[in-house]
Amino acid sequence: MFLVDAPVTGRREVARGMFIVGMHAPEIAAIVRAGQFVNLAWPRGPLLRRPFSVYRAEGETIEVVLKAVGVGTAQLLGLRPGDRVSCLGPLGHGFDLSGPHAILVSGGLGVAPMPLAARDAHAAGMKVTWVHGARTAAELCTEAEGEVVVWATDDGSRGFHGTAVAAAPTSGAIVVCGPNRMLAAAAERWPDAQVAVETYMGCGTGVCLGCAVPLRAGGYDRACKEGPVYRAADIDWTVLPAHLPYGVGA
Repeated sequence: MFLVDAPVTGRREVARGMFIVGMHAPEIAAIVRAGQFVNLAWPRGPLLRRPFSVYRAEGETIEVVLKAVGVGTAQLLGLRPGDRVSCLGPLGHGFDLSGPHAILVSGGLGVAPMPLAARDAHAAGMKVTWVHGARTAAELCTEAEGEVVVWATDDGSRGFHGTAVAAAPTSGAIVVCGPNRMLAAAAERWPDAQVAVETYMGCGTGVCLGCAVPLRAGGYDRACKEGPVYRAADIDWTVLPAHLPYGVGA
């Protein structure tokens, strides 16, 4: 884990209202794995850091994906190249990608860990099938073009008419990221799937206990330490909020 004073390198829009923000953080870029995240703070930003899954790590740069859904994310998107971000990471446990075939299933901002997941799966010699969904075609991440085999939209404006979970094949090492409602549906279909959970966080290091994840076996885990990747059937989805405005994988 590193604490990096990371200058912003730029931003770009990849879907309606969805942006990629890059930061120069070579220490993190060198070791981050798919499913891990960084906890960010910036000048005059919110009191608590904000968690974001690492979208890409290339050379000495890492990227995160976000929408301006509140004051904090709007401030982050307002930063210009050269502005500094305090970047803590990589944090949490990532996906375990092994076997002959990886099935990546993402919905909306759940695209966040998938470019890294595709990279790591290819490095492990796995065939990759990526299913990406959103409410409309305009909300699909355009940068998924090179990897996606299956598109899904709720309104049928591109690809499969329905959810990414419904559109996905059933065999392979299945990893899923998206709103908690989507992850709960994935748990019903694939109990052994790996899911990246979104939850509120504070410290990101396991101290504040602000990222509690309810377990079906009883008790709670800390998403920042024991997660954010879990076996889908191990989480009590009736307790987790269906959607959060930001968070790991969102």
